[in-house]
Amino acid sequence: MLKIGLTGGIGSGKSTVAKVFEVLGIPVYYADDAAKRLMNEDEALKQQLIEHFGTATYVDGKLNRQHIAALVFNNKEKLELLNSLVHPATIADAQKWFAQQTASYVIKEAALLFESGTAEGLDKVIGVYAPETIRLKRVMDRDGVNAEEVKRRMNNQIAETVKMRLCDFIINNNEQQAVLPQVLQLHAQLLELSTKQHS
Repeated sequence: MLKIGLTGGIGSGKSTVAKVFEVLGIPVYYADDAAKRLMNEDEALKQQLIEHFGTATYVDGKLNRQHIAALVFNNKEKLELLNSLVHPATIADAQKWFAQQTASYVIKEAALLFESGTAEGLDKVIGVYAPETIRLKRVMDRDGVNAEEVKRRMNNQIAETVKMRLCDFIINNNEQQAVLPQVLQLHAQLLELSTKQHS
């Protein structure tokens, strides 16, 4: 079974692309959703977060996302600390998930695939690319935030051009090319690669 990474900058549309793969019957692990779940359910991780970010981290046993966001928002050290606690738990969770899958290939969708060092355990990585102007507009529309706020979030990720150079495949989601034919072509390639791996 091939383990495929799927990444892209904020607003690139990687979740949309992931959903297309799911429609084709490919299991997808959403790392960001898993991280949120683990921050609420993993007792060891919860204890670490309380230790570093204070008792206000949880309210009635649920993660206080506003509290965490306020702490890490403009503080690179705190954000790195948060990631250093959450990423190992998510990586371990993804490994368990991989072990349960039986498809020809599976996808791990994550914004910080290279930044967190999780790309190393994967066979191939797909990058979803969209120009910054389009990404800015998408995130502003989606999250109801201003351009400054989006740019701040973008600055926590490695530059899009660098990220795309690290990927094995690129899907253009630039509103010029249809995404579906690109995904279908890639799906066929990955099935073929998977067959070769087994032969």
